[in-house]
Parts: sequence; C-alpha cells; structure tokens
Amino acid sequence: MYHTKNKHLITLILGMLATISPFAIDFYLPAFTQIAEDLGTNTARISLSVSSYFIGMALGQLMYGPILDRFGRKPPLYIGLSIFIIASLGCTLAHSVEALVTLRFIQALGGSVAGVAAIAMVKDFFPPSEGPRIFAMLILTIGLSPLLAPTIGGFVATVFNWQFVFILLALIALFAIAIVFFFLPIGQEPDKEVTLQLKPMSKTYYSILSNTQFFTYTLAGSFSFASLFIYVAGSPIVFMDLYHLSKEAYGGVFAFLSIGFVGASQLNIFLVNKFSSVAIFRFALRVQVLTGIVFVFVAWNGWMDLNLTLVMLFIFLSCVGLINPNASALALAPFTKNIGSAAAMMGFSQIGIAALASVAVGMFDASSVLPMVLSMASTACVALIFLLRGEKKMAGNIIEGDSSAGPAVH
Repeated sequence: MYHTKNKHLITLILGMLATISPFAIDFYLPAFTQIAEDLGTNTARISLSVSSYFIGMALGQLMYGPILDRFGRKPPLYIGLSIFIIASLGCTLAHSVEALVTLRFIQALGGSVAGVAAIAMVKDFFPPSEGPRIFAMLILTIGLSPLLAPTIGGFVATVFNWQFVFILLALIALFAIAIVFFFLPIGQEPDKEVTLQLKPMSKTYYSILSNTQFFTYTLAGSFSFASLFIYVAGSPIVFMDLYHLSKEAYGGVFAFLSIGFVGASQLNIFLVNKFSSVAIFRFALRVQVLTGIVFVFVAWNGWMDLNLTLVMLFIFLSCVGLINPNASALALAPFTKNIGSAAAMMGFSQIGIAALASVAVGMFDASSVLPMVLSMASTACVALIFLLRGEKKMAGNIIEGDSSAGPAVH
C-alpha cells in the first residue's frame, strides 16, 4: 500500500519514531558524572545502564516484529511508548545503580517498538524504488540525535538536574503518541494469519535466518554496527574521565564525531547511483577494519592524544555510516512477506550483538583509550569474517532489490 500524498509528513513522522530510542541513549550521557555522584558510584558502573538499554532494545525488536504484523502498526506503538513513558518517569526515582539499570531495560523494551514500526512502515507507505532515499532520510534524522541529544542533555542536567532529562524523554514519547494518533495513516492492516504462538513464530524467524543473504549481511552489518555502540557506551569514560572534558565540551565532541556517521550515510544516497550496495559495503568494511588495526597499534604504543583520538574515531565511525544502510538494504532485499518479522530479527541481531559487546565497557578504566579501541576493532574484524564466508556461499547470487540499493534501515 503506497501513499502518494503527504510523503514528506510521513517521512518526518517515521524519522521521529526511529529517533526515539537513539535519543534516549545519547540524551543522558553528559550527566553520567552527576548521576554517579548522586548514586554513590563511578561512571563505568553507570555505563551498565547503556548496556541494559541495548539489551532491552534487542529483545523488544524481536518481540514487536510479529506483533506489528498481527495487530497493525498503531496499537503496538501506543502500548510500547506508554511503557517507555512510565519507565522514564521511574528513572527519576532511582536511588541505586541496579534500579537505574533495570528501569533503563524496561524503558528500552517499550521504546524499541518505534524503531521497528518505522522500518516496517517504509515498506507500507513507499514503493521499493523509493526505499533507499526514504531510509537515508531516516538515517539523517537519527543522526541528528547524537548531534543534538548530548548537547541538550548536558544543558538540561546543568541547569536543572539529571532527573529532568528523563522527564523530557517521557514528554517526547507522549508527543510522539499524539502525532501518530492524529497524523499518521493506518499503514498495513492487521494480518490475522500472523500467529503469536511461540512455535510458529520460531519457524518464521528460522526461515528468515535460513536465508543466506539475510544471515550474511545481518551478521556482518551487526558486528560492524556494534563498534558504534561500544563507542557510545565508552565515550563518557574516555572523554570525561581520561581527557577531562566538561559536559559541554563532551557534547560538542560527540556532535562532531556524529557528523562523520551522518555525513557518510547521506553520501551513500549519491554513491548508490554509481555503485552497487555490495561494492559500497565491501569497501567501507575493509576501510573500517584497516582503520581499527591502525587505531589499536597507535593506542597500544601510547601515542594517543585527544586530537588523534578524534581523527581516528571520525574515520572509523564514517565507515559505519556507509556500512549500516547498505548492510540493512541487502539483508532485507530478498523478502516480500513477513517484513515486520525480518526487520525485527535484523534489529535484534544488530542491537543484541551491540549490547553484548558494550557490556565490556562497564569494566573499562580511565587510564587508557585502548580497551574501547580494541573492542571496536575486534567487532569490525569479526564483521569482515562473516562477510567473506557468507559471500563465498552465495557465489555472487545477491539480490539488490528494484534499485541500485535495497531498503536501508536505522
């Protein structure tokens, strides 16, 4: 079902939905030191609340796929965002690290419905030929999150307190519910043939994972994408504890590095007109791996300073900006049915692998940038291994959709 009217409005709404969870990740990062002081712990322990959020996002993505296919798009959105609001308000009452970690998990479990729905609804509202452009626009709106969220969050935490950061997140989700209710078209009608029973759901997910192209580009893309989450979880430790930046300066650094990721994703719009998604993916992943190896070598020898760290991270994250949309496009290209479930499985893999990788950040110390760099480089190398093995099995039989790049994703 393709809507020819109000395309710009629909794109903006989908972008807003896709941004809710990323915004919730980045918004409170500058307040880590303040939260740690209030809860009587350190920033490394507070970073576990980022990891628990990633885990909640991963499980939520897997859960909401069949639900969005079965009940349509809007009802699950209302319920999930309501859970997000309640958990956000609960975070303001947290008096321990354990409580904050738990509430962030619940917050993510509810809020992740927005991202899955946004991905699925691109298929609802736009023809395949417009998929790459629409998803690139979604990535642009998502990219505004790390550009704006830490800066705004740092300002809010300084002027008010860290609890008010979570109050604003609740208000944002409430606004999203209102916009969806009044302005978003229905999209795909509920499909009563989709079952929520565990065994049939498992068969659906198994059939999706059995697709070699989906498995290859989902896993390769997920491990590459995990490096971004490691950076997000580790950056407060590196920049505020190691390099002693203020909350405001950290927000500026975070915004600067986000330009690489966002800019590369927008450059992809032009590149797909000249090169295939496969070619772009292969090239960007190899550059990411090479950058990671050089990064580790320099950090291992103790040659890192703030400026060199920024340059290396900018290059590395720019590669992720090219890899992510093309990996997702190639993973989803073979499917014409169970799109919600396929998008959910892809999201589960992306966020789940990132969550597991980022858990190690809680064990980082502030004496060196090496632990973060080594973790990021390792996930990129694993991604390249999956790509090489998978493409060998496919032997060139790769579906790219109806245009030079298939549908992309967050």
